[in-house]
Amino acid sequence: MSGFLAGAWAVARKDLMLEARSRERFVSMATFAVLVAIVFSFALDASVRARSIAGAMIWVTILFSGTLGLGRSFAAEREAEVLTGILVSPIPRGALFLGKFLANLAVVLAVEAVIFPVYGIFFGLDYGAGALGLVLTVVLGTIGFMALGTLFSAMAAHTRMGDSLLPVLLLPLLIPVVIFAASATQRLLIGRPLGEVQGSLRMLLAFDLVFLFVCTASFGAVVEE
Repeated sequence: MSGFLAGAWAVARKDLMLEARSRERFVSMATFAVLVAIVFSFALDASVRARSIAGAMIWVTILFSGTLGLGRSFAAEREAEVLTGILVSPIPRGALFLGKFLANLAVVLAVEAVIFPVYGIFFGLDYGAGALGLVLTVVLGTIGFMALGTLFSAMAAHTRMGDSLLPVLLLPLLIPVVIFAASATQRLLIGRPLGEVQGSLRMLLAFDLVFLFVCTASFGAVVEE
């Protein structure tokens, strides 16, 4: 187990160090997210209360900016043609998946730390009362998103249509996660108590556990195809 976790940490650390040097994914994702928020702010009719649909807007932004970043998840290995070398290394396939997942999760959480203040400024949202619930919802929703996204980005990296294929494979399977996450976010934004969204949080946790188990177990078969 210690070797498995050490391998996962080595992969995650490598990816995060590369991202810290280039900031390529973070900058492109954050820029895209801000542009989406600007578009929403201009497109929203003055008669519509932003708070009533903010949860959906936030999760649409997270979904599309996250998918944009996932398309580059295996770019370094693909461009340097070293993925085969990594696969023949002693690092377990599951550890490779977990490392990639953790790196992707960290980058997307950093982008979300930009998204929420931007929406707060543009739409006058107050996160104070429901802050704890929002953090739990965002983290649980993002874990499921990144688990599936990491698996499918590895699958797409082996195809000629990689960047265009990823959303087609990923987005339909994320519908349940997005529904529960957006619903919980929306209720918290309008001031509902945390207890009212506990059912959604439990469902998100269940999805996370299932996705992490299935994706870790199947990652080896996916990358060896």
